Amino acid sequence: MDLFEFQGKTLFARAGVPVPDGHAARTPQEARQAAEALGGDRVLVKAQVQVGGRGKAGGIKPAEDPAEAEQVASEILGMDIKGHTVHLVWVERASAIAEEYYASFTLDRGAKQHLAMVSARGGMDIEQVAAEDPEAVVKLHIDPVVGLTPWQAAELVYRAGLDRSAARASAATLRTLYRAFVDLDCDLVEVNPLILTTDGAVVALDAKVSLDSNGFFRHPDFEDFRQDFVEDPIERMARERDLNFIKLDGSVGIVGNGAGLVMSTLDVVSLVGGAPSNFLDVGGGAGSETITNALEVLTHDDTVRSVLINIFGGITRCDLVAEGIVRALQLIDLPWPIVVRLDGTNAAEGRAILDRAATESVIPASTMLEAARRAVELAEA
Repeated sequence: MDLFEFQGKTLFARAGVPVPDGHAARTPQEARQAAEALGGDRVLVKAQVQVGGRGKAGGIKPAEDPAEAEQVASEILGMDIKGHTVHLVWVERASAIAEEYYASFTLDRGAKQHLAMVSARGGMDIEQVAAEDPEAVVKLHIDPVVGLTPWQAAELVYRAGLDRSAARASAATLRTLYRAFVDLDCDLVEVNPLILTTDGAVVALDAKVSLDSNGFFRHPDFEDFRQDFVEDPIERMARERDLNFIKLDGSVGIVGNGAGLVMSTLDVVSLVGGAPSNFLDVGGGAGSETITNALEVLTHDDTVRSVLINIFGGITRCDLVAEGIVRALQLIDLPWPIVVRLDGTNAAEGRAILDRAATESVIPASTMLEAARRAVELAEA
């Protein structure tokens, strides 16, 4: 789950990472009240969207007093930033910035270790800095069993060239940030910028936090973060039916069992010149009702022009998948053709069930490549 900045800062504050005071606002009037609550002095009004580049897009603006905060919020709310509509702003006490740094912690799956990245050149264009001057971004692997040691934190500060007068405070903040990354079950913690204030404090001026939903059983309150999201109705419908669904930009609907098989199916569809409209994993052991639910979810996506069902039966029985397809045909008005590739447990029985259904809207395929080509042809017809 990718959090809004203010949600990330809430977790940071709970973990002891220094952050500026602030309040969320959904209306210009609430923004004014937030500025008043912060003392009526200079504030920043920041669009809350789950995408970078807010500053360049005009989604972060200063305000000198509560009246201006109200005006600025009215300009930002409703903005479109890279396809994301702003429904919420964060009104934050302005900071006196001396220097801007960059810091992040994530998982390097190849190395099977945590990865720290720190730079003295933080700010809006850190991606460009990394591309043009890779040595400006210092990387350090961390043993997840040992954690970020004091000497490693000091090494990051020294190698990145952070201000020596604030080296101790910077190292301490990095260690606190790393503890938050681990304790909160995060996939990513990124702060850009991590600032050094004019009075020598090191403060997280931003918070990009991605939580691992597999760890939510340890943090039941994390589910409350969803109430601030404007969730895609199709994704919500899929989640309510225990389906793993992610919306994509293409026209070929994808249904498969197992994340690896679904990812492979997406790749093959792209290989033959098509574009998947979604990732939809029905999971292991999917039965008739699960397949029906998956097809019903896809009927709510107007971008779908054809559907490819790719099933490899292990725990999942192909005959039950076929029964689910037939059931869906009887219960739901399916507006597109379905290409079906069944292999594995009870595949022959599943194909026989589809043959008996005898409908032109269900097209069998022997291989994944054949199925992908046919689905792409139908989507483009």
